Amino acid sequence: MSIGMGVTGSYAGLVVCRVGLGLFEAGFLPGSLYLISMYYKRHELQRRFSIFYCTAILSGSFSGLFAYALANMAGVGGYNGWRWIFIIEGLGTVVLAAITKFLIQDWPETASFLTLEERALAIRRVHEDMAGAAMDNLDMKSRRRIFLDWKIWIGAMIYLGCANNGYGVAFFTPTILEQLGWTSIQAQVYSIPIYAASAVVTVATAFLSDRLRHRYLFCMIGICVNSAGYIILLAQNGLPVVVRYIAVYLIIIGGYVSQPLTLVWLNNNLGGHHKKGIGAALQIGLGNLGGVIASNIYISSQAPTFPVGFGTSLALEWLTAVGCTVFFLGLILENRKRERGERDHRYNLPKAEQDNLGDDHPRFRFVY
Repeated sequence: MSIGMGVTGSYAGLVVCRVGLGLFEAGFLPGSLYLISMYYKRHELQRRFSIFYCTAILSGSFSGLFAYALANMAGVGGYNGWRWIFIIEGLGTVVLAAITKFLIQDWPETASFLTLEERALAIRRVHEDMAGAAMDNLDMKSRRRIFLDWKIWIGAMIYLGCANNGYGVAFFTPTILEQLGWTSIQAQVYSIPIYAASAVVTVATAFLSDRLRHRYLFCMIGICVNSAGYIILLAQNGLPVVVRYIAVYLIIIGGYVSQPLTLVWLNNNLGGHHKKGIGAALQIGLGNLGGVIASNIYISSQAPTFPVGFGTSLALEWLTAVGCTVFFLGLILENRKRERGERDHRYNLPKAEQDNLGDDHPRFRFVY
């Protein structure tokens, strides 16, 4: 699809390729989270997923510089520079996809890099950590349990604010950096330390979160750091440009700390193959509407102060904070109900239904 965007000769072809690209890449992030979660216990997952997620953070640090270099290919083969950006990046993806086809494994049950004993151990560890919660049969009752689960919809709301921040920084970061007197290429270079620092802090936070077996406070810390950056930029008139540069650090670091945490936190609290897979797709699919918001709030005529953009993004961050708090309190209350035996009536369900309850099983305990 990316290569097609580079070679198409019409606007209609460009739109078709872009829609196709969105359709084909939509399952990548939720599918990756789902697959990784099949191999690790809940408090082993955050650091693994955050390391994976850091590839996206680091690619963001070099993508602008890479695109700038490719734009200098204007005229080669009769194509404009922007076309070569899509063609080269598309070709690179095709090559990597062909290689990883033989490297990426499916489930622990069939993983070729594990022995039979290791496969059995991996399956048993995850099964015990989830208190035996399973949802392997996607029948009408399990569908209702999935689509009527408040956790998934709160998770989508939480991620919406994070996604808005993730997409939004691409709009204003170059403007802030160019205010320091740098050229466009220098601004791209000086954005690299911001993303590198974000990757380090994100992974360090993930290790702490797993070590302390806690998610909520780390999400809130990220939101507060991010909010401090937005508040500085909303009050930027009269502030030295270097302070605005520090604000960009705070926004990007805080945003990337909380974003992978919110994804893993919901995954930790969903039981069963089907519920984990559908839950991740709904959270990320609906949450990515934050990208639609981000693309419409940074109005070019308002540069460099972007009051609408920064104000809306700050509000959405605190929508995420409210969602995290509701999620946190809801999980605590539900665990207490289970401790008091208020969900034990589910033991009276038919055996087949009990074995397909997912996280609704009375033995399952939520993590926060």
